[in-house]
Amino acid sequence: MDPYDVILHPVMTEVTSRLLETENKLVFIVSIAAKKADIKRAVEELYEVEVKSVNTAITPKSEKKAFVKLHPNYKAVDVAIKLGIL
Repeated sequence: MDPYDVILHPVMTEVTSRLLETENKLVFIVSIAAKKADIKRAVEELYEVEVKSVNTAITPKSEKKAFVKLHPNYKAVDVAIKLGIL
């Protein structure tokens, strides 16, 4: 899958900002057809970071939410600033 088709948009709420700062995680709404490997590859290509793990969940609105934990060498806060969500 094309990285631009996988990542639909980032999510920024009070809870996700706490995850961003304490657990070095970014949260995205992704394509429902995207697999964890697709999400990992898309985040690494688009934001030039190394991904440690990806967890996904389906929201009540039938959207797929991806919780992306970055490798300790990279800061999720820096990526959030680059995206303009922080």
